[in-house]
Amino acid sequence: MATTKWVLDPSHSEILFKVKHLMITNVKGEFRSFSGEIDGEDFSKSKAKIVIESSSVFTNNEDRDNHLKSADFFDVEKFGTLEFESVAFENKGDGNYTLKGNLTMKGVTKEVALAVEFGGTNKDPWGNEKAGFSVTGKLNRKDWGLNWNAALETGGVLVGEEVTIMAEVQFAKQPS
Repeated sequence: MATTKWVLDPSHSEILFKVKHLMITNVKGEFRSFSGEIDGEDFSKSKAKIVIESSSVFTNNEDRDNHLKSADFFDVEKFGTLEFESVAFENKGDGNYTLKGNLTMKGVTKEVALAVEFGGTNKDPWGNEKAGFSVTGKLNRKDWGLNWNAALETGGVLVGEEVTIMAEVQFAKQPS
């Protein structure tokens, strides 16, 4: 029996992040190129994989984007992708889940736990079945070797260690 496959719809999805700057405000960014799929009909038992092109990082500032692409951060020349593979999808009730998985970034793999709100499924005007998820979480960038920082004259650091992840993702069910 064939497994149901859901493929990420990039035109209806976004992967965003924010991090403290100067310890007083958040700077937001996004990844503009990514793909993903979920294998299985029952999402609680399915495996999901997301692949993000690290060079697609965008923060609306070319100098900052180039710095993020350098060896100080994502090192896109050596590590072209960030990858997430799920290991568990736990139902917390009322459409809320905890998604656990392995995140590989800059050659380091660590388990993360993300909060997921399942938006449900629906058919678009062309008869394609879609599933939507809102994903949030926090991670410490230093756990993956993204260690660069600069001390501030007044104390503290230029870039925060905690990174907030926010994603809105929509998947299209593939014909069997």
